[in-house]
Amino acid sequence: MKSTRKGLRAGELDKDTYGRLTCGECGESLKKENDPDEVFSVRICPECETEWKELR
Repeated sequence: MKSTRKGLRAGELDKDTYGRLTCGECGESLKKENDPDEVFSVRICPECETEWKELR
């Protein structure tokens, strides 16, 4: 699982005009899963179910 920063640099993720992360393949907005026991959140594309981690 890559980080969101690496995904943005690689072109796998995009930001829309409001700064929201979108999947580069599907164009869908990413959903966020927040596990309180982890240091990072998981961002998931609802269309292709690819996951990226986002440090808090």
